[in-house]
Amino acid sequence: MQDGIDEHYINKLFSNGYKLFEWYADDPRNTDNAWIETVAINFHDETGQLTKHIYLDAGDDAANVAWRPIDQNIDLYASHKEIVKRVIDRFDAYW
Repeated sequence: MQDGIDEHYINKLFSNGYKLFEWYADDPRNTDNAWIETVAINFHDETGQLTKHIYLDAGDDAANVAWRPIDQNIDLYASHKEIVKRVIDRFDAYW
């Protein structure tokens, strides 16, 4: 156990990753000489039995990190909503 988290849950969750895409990201920080590239991997926990044991702790670049429900009106940074949409489409889910 490290930092109060049983690594078994982390390892189990990360064992089933599915690469959604790898691309140039539409991001307001992009310039002609530098840009953001994104690799999005979905680690899915269908039952919630793994993620309920994983507690998030905010760092300096993610002050409001949290597990939270989403819907179509969620306000996300840059192209992050497109990433969520691809997960929704992959699982033929409703949001």
